[in-house]
Amino acid sequence: MAVTSAPVASRPAPSAPDLPQNTPPPGAPRRPRRGRRADTKLSFRAHLRRDRMMLLMVLPGFLYFVVFHWLPIPGNIIAFEDYQPYLGFFDSVWVGLDNFAIAFTDPAFWYALRNTLVITLMQLVLFFPVPIMLALLLNSIMSPGLKKFVQSVIYLPHFLGWVIIISIFTQILGPTGAIPNLLDSMGLPRISPMTNPETFPLLVTLQTIWKDAGWGTIMFLAALASIDEELYEAAAVDGAGPWRRMWAITIPGIMPIVILLLILNLGTALSVGFEQIILQRNNVGAEAGEVLDTYVYFHGIVDGQWGTAAAVGLVKGVVGLFLVLGANKLAHMFGQDGVYSRDR
Repeated sequence: MAVTSAPVASRPAPSAPDLPQNTPPPGAPRRPRRGRRADTKLSFRAHLRRDRMMLLMVLPGFLYFVVFHWLPIPGNIIAFEDYQPYLGFFDSVWVGLDNFAIAFTDPAFWYALRNTLVITLMQLVLFFPVPIMLALLLNSIMSPGLKKFVQSVIYLPHFLGWVIIISIFTQILGPTGAIPNLLDSMGLPRISPMTNPETFPLLVTLQTIWKDAGWGTIMFLAALASIDEELYEAAAVDGAGPWRRMWAITIPGIMPIVILLLILNLGTALSVGFEQIILQRNNVGAEAGEVLDTYVYFHGIVDGQWGTAAAVGLVKGVVGLFLVLGANKLAHMFGQDGVYSRDR
């Protein structure tokens, strides 16, 4: 006998519980909850309390700029006075632009300006690219131990004082140095670059390269480290060689920091190193060895012409400001941010 099964009544599907309005359905990703602290704006005191350690780290540099760069700014009034230290700022005689006229009619000022511009141009052309090339070479070294050793060697001259460096160059290139004695022993003309006015700007530039080129690689190495390694891997897969990767990835990757440092260097372009120059000024004479920094020293401190020296210093600052603004505008024209970003 066949047994027939009774039809089973289908159970109704469970209905979803009533959800409040704007509640996401089950299984949907939940939005992160916004706590009360995220909605509440921190007060100034809370910011100080939160960032106190960072502020303590910034404090020494901030005080340096306040004491040595911002507070002396009102002292530029000396450039418009016949300043006498025992009279002070307020009792010294106001002379207007006479100090500028005295400086601009002084032949020594134009000698100093010419020498400063020549040395600045040489350092811009010869010195500035050297740290970039050193950073690229260091970045290509695969061995970490060898890389650290080379970095330590090229950083070392930066920590030597100019007195030591000038002494080393004197022992090698001075009138009684090793190279002139070697040339004399070989029957060749005895030359001394340390006392030759024509080679003095080149000598100063080479000394600067030897001392600070290695130290200048730090910023460029940091910029190279920030480039994504996946870009190099993708370029290698596409068949790009080392030179192609350098021109297509490395150079554009460090170009913003190159532009930034170039603009900042232009701001101090007329300051070519007081200590370095004054240690060698007597070797080549004042006409060839005078720069604006030494001019300010000898006319302001030695001769007591405080107003004239302050006028020259003010001219240096104004020229440096216009160089920075002009170079920054030029960087904007080439699509770079420069020191500050343009308004968008």
